[in-house]
Formats: sequence, C-alpha cells, structure tokens
Amino acid sequence: MNLRSDAMKRGLSKAPHRSLLKAAGLSDEEINRPLIGIVNSANEVAPGHIHLDKIAEAVKAGVRIAGGTPLEFSTIGICDGIAMNHPGMKYSLASREVIADSVELMVEAHRFDALVMIPNCDKIVPGMLMAAMRINIPTIFVSGGPMLAGRYRGKEIDLISVFEAVGAVEAGRMSEKELSEIEDYACPGCGSCAGMFTANTMNCLTEALGMALPGNGTIPAVYAERVRLAKKAGMQVMELLKRDMKPRGIMTPGAFENALAVDMALGGSTNTVLHLPAIAHEAGIGFDLDLVDEVSGRTPNLCKISPASSLHVQELDGAGGIPAVMAELAKENLINADVPTVTGKTLGENIKGVENLNPEVIRPITEPYSKIGGLAILRGNLAPDGAVVKQSAVLPEMLKHNGPARVFDSEEEAVEAIMGGKINKGDIIIIRYEGPKGGPGMREMLTPTSVIAGMGLDATVALITDGRFSGGSRGAAIGHISPEAQEGGTIAIVKDGDVIEIDIPGRKLNLKLDQREIDRRMKEWSPPPLKVKGGYLALYAKLVSSASKGAIIERSW
Repeated sequence: MNLRSDAMKRGLSKAPHRSLLKAAGLSDEEINRPLIGIVNSANEVAPGHIHLDKIAEAVKAGVRIAGGTPLEFSTIGICDGIAMNHPGMKYSLASREVIADSVELMVEAHRFDALVMIPNCDKIVPGMLMAAMRINIPTIFVSGGPMLAGRYRGKEIDLISVFEAVGAVEAGRMSEKELSEIEDYACPGCGSCAGMFTANTMNCLTEALGMALPGNGTIPAVYAERVRLAKKAGMQVMELLKRDMKPRGIMTPGAFENALAVDMALGGSTNTVLHLPAIAHEAGIGFDLDLVDEVSGRTPNLCKISPASSLHVQELDGAGGIPAVMAELAKENLINADVPTVTGKTLGENIKGVENLNPEVIRPITEPYSKIGGLAILRGNLAPDGAVVKQSAVLPEMLKHNGPARVFDSEEEAVEAIMGGKINKGDIIIIRYEGPKGGPGMREMLTPTSVIAGMGLDATVALITDGRFSGGSRGAAIGHISPEAQEGGTIAIVKDGDVIEIDIPGRKLNLKLDQREIDRRMKEWSPPPLKVKGGYLALYAKLVSSASKGAIIERSW
C-alpha cells in the first residue's frame, strides 16, 4: 500500500525524520505502519471535553488492533454555555474556522494517512467536518457523547433549566434557594449538554452524513458502550484506509439532504443552518437556504427532545437512536438509502431491520408531531436573504404574531430591559449589530430567550436578531437575519414601535412600513464602526460572510 506518510518517512533522505519520530518513542515497526492522526479536542474547561482523553485512548487501542500507529494531537474547544452572555461568546463561532485550519495545518505538515476526529461540542464538530472535507483523506468521527440529564425533585433537568430558572427568579416565580439547587443538579457529569442542542444535533448529523458509526450521536458519555464505540472507530479507520474511502466520496449532496432530513425529524438546532453550508462549501457543493426549506417542507417532525419537551438524548438513544429515526424516514422514501458510509455499507444497509423501540420518543412516520420539519426559513423585507426559526419549539399561539418592535443594539441592552421588567406582552424584541461582522462573531442569545421563557413571556413575546440562538433556545426566536445590520440590512433601520409581522407557516418576516419610508431611513443610515480594532476578531470581521452563506471565511482572493 502506498501511504501518504511515506513522503516523510521513507528513503535515505528521511533518516532525520525517522530520528525525530524515534525521539517520540516510536519503533521502526510503528513507523513503518500507516500513521493515523487522532484529532482530540480534550480540555479541562468544557464538560463535553473533560473525558475525551479516555475516548482517545480507546480509539488508539482500536487503531493498534487493526495494524496502524496512532499519533494524537489537539485542537481548541470552547464551551458555549460558559462563554454565553458576555464578550467571550463573540469567539465561539469564530473558533470553528480556527479548528478547521489547525487540523489542516497539522495533517498536511505531518502527512498522516488517515484520521479519527474526536469532537463533542458546538463548533468543534463542524470545524472538524470542514477540515475532513478540505483535507479529504480517510476519516471517521467518534464524539464524546451526550451528558445524562440531571434530576431535581423527581424531574429530569438540564442546563437550559438553569438558564430559565434565572428568569423565574427575576419574575418572582422561584426562590434563589431553588435556583441554587437546580444549579447543583442540572449538569451531573461529563458529556455534551443533554438536550437536542447544537452539540448533540451535530453529533447526530455525523451519522446521517455517513461519517460516524451508528450510535455516535446518542450513546451517553458515561456508558461503557461509548468506549467500545471508540475502539470500533479506531479499527474501522484502518478499513477506510484500505478501501481508500474519503470524506468527499461519503459527504455527497445526497448525504447532506439526509442530514437535513434527520435534522428536521429531530427538531434540531438552528445552528445547523450555519454549519452544513460551511461543510458543503469546502467541497464546492451547492447548499442554500432554499434547500433547507425544501427538505423541511417534505420531512415530518418525529421527535421533541429538550428544549421542546422534557425528554433528553438518553431517551432517544434508548428508542433506537439515529438509525431508528432514519428507518422511520425511509418508510416514506425520505432518506437517500444508497449513499456510502464509514461502516463500508450503504446507509440503507446500516438501517435494515432497525426498529423504533419507543414510539413515545420517536413518533412513527404515520403519526408525526407535524407533517413538516423542525426548522423554517423566513423571508420578507426584514430578511431578504433569509432568517431561521426552530418552529418545533414555538408555541402555537406565536406561529403568527404582529407586534411593536423594541429595539436594542446589543444583547446586554436587551437582557437588562427584559430582566428589568421593561418588556410588555406582545412586544417583538429586536437585537441587532450582533451578526457575523457586527458582533463580531454572531453571539448566541440563550440568555434572553431563556429569561423570556422563565418569566412566562414566551407565549406573548418574540425575539428577532441578526445574531443566532443556542440549540437550547425555545419560543418565537428568529435568528440569522440576513443581511445583518452592520451590512445595511433592513434590521438596521427599525425603530421602537414599528410593527413587525411574523408568519412562520407562511414563511414571512416583514417590517410593516411603506417602501418609501424604508428607503428614506436607509439613506440616512451609515454603518457604525466595528466593535473590535485588533486581534483575531478584527480579522474575522473583515473576512466573514453573511449568515445566509454559513458565516464562512471568504477565501476567494
């Protein structure tokens, strides 16, 4: 077998290179084997990542069993929950590009033959998928797995319970003692936060994309089954290398449609509308918001996992996980069954004979929660290039809503007003200058959405932003307004009291003003100075694209 790594280890001239590998403790036998990069995002900050060293050891054992030499290196991994609602959140989405770039740098510099990617949280999964598509050598994913739900007074709770409890305390509906107790029990240990938030949505979609073994998205982090899965992934990457199966041959347009279909069935995070286009872009695959709405229009919503209900990913796993979801979709030919996967089999072969073990968790295809998917793309004069909402987590009475705008130029201003009791029933909160460029970094708005829900306002108050939302957000939370305010989008000229029309079933989002008034305001508007002047964010703000394109770094120069 001709190996990529031969370029740095074979022949007379590579004696110095071999010497350095031996300095790392490798024997001649290990050097002669295929060199498998183990890309590990472990750190001691994020609960989703604190146990990834154990996952990496299991992967390395699998690689060695199958005759390869594993070599581990690291990437960064930001915890969105800890970064939330302060300037740190500006760096979260921006870190996706750093992750992709750093993996590319390490892999190309050291000529690995194949890769096992070990992500777990929000931006790490898509960042590594982008790198896999860009580098295009045999690659398999195995995540750290979801956190178990916490328990408080006989009920399952999670991180979102804590965020919403803050709003409940502010509204006088809960004591600070109760909040403290919820804080102690909501996150019981390692793993990505327990609901169908961005991290778990993306880990589930690695299965739908064909890049991970069945179970990767749902097996809880603390289960021994997760360690066994990691060993299998280490073994299977050697089979991918033998067959020369590469990401671009697996993540085809059909695979992306499968990922969208699964996303819609799950009622997954709105952030996937940023990440899937960015991954597809790495291989030049066309992917726009119209495709999202097209797939949503034909795919039923089969699951309601937190924040849409009190169920968590561990229940989804017990019901059969993503294979069971895909098996339900396949009954109506809503899945491309002939696409290849890292198992060496087609997706259809992977799900053959799979049963839905709990119809209360995964609705049968004949009895969906909704005949359409969990996400919706809205357009109108307020979002000509599109906006996204998790319609499966919107209360029925808020699917259509007209109300007066309450305008804020930052998340902090909005949170202060909400927690200060200055928002009235029926209001539509506008948070602008928080987009990819204007933020910069397109901050998540979990704090305002959670406080709104915790104060009992989610049945009457909507929130619209050119920023984005956590996968844990619920309610009429409409994000990714494009063009963003910093780029001169209509959202930049909205004033307090302007009437906003929200029509999620009709896919409409409009500022109810005469076009002549909109044009007049636009002539008077000029972009404010960027909020950062130096460091990585300043570079990011200059290069990042619109959210409608996935907030990718433009590399057309």
